[in-house]
Amino acid sequence: MFRETISLTHDGALKAVAAGAARAVTTGVPQCLVVVDASGETIASLRMDGARFLSLHTARAKARTAASINAATGGMAFEAALSAGMASQGGVTNLPGGLPIRFDGRLAGGIGVGSGTGEQDFDVARAALAAIGADAI
Repeated sequence: MFRETISLTHDGALKAVAAGAARAVTTGVPQCLVVVDASGETIASLRMDGARFLSLHTARAKARTAASINAATGGMAFEAALSAGMASQGGVTNLPGGLPIRFDGRLAGGIGVGSGTGEQDFDVARAALAAIGADAI
């Protein structure tokens, strides 16, 4: 038995990170951006000058969570989010700013953005998705 999957290339991941960073520049909020594949492994990451260094860790957790649940982060019930965060040693988070990367509804990975407000993080993530032609979320 087999299942067809799609993969985001490293060129696509780099293009997403660059587009997200460009969007962050226009908002004046330096960000950390992480793109992971569908299994949660990092393909590309960036900590912009002035971004909080610990936000790179949360951006990765947001990207991995979004890829794992195939949904935006920030919508889990408090108890479930707390339990998932503890069970995964911080690998899963309910912080807003993570989005799945899908093409025609098929999961290819996730993007996580951190260092701004949740709304700013989502804005940068959406710009990254648009730049690579991923499904809008």
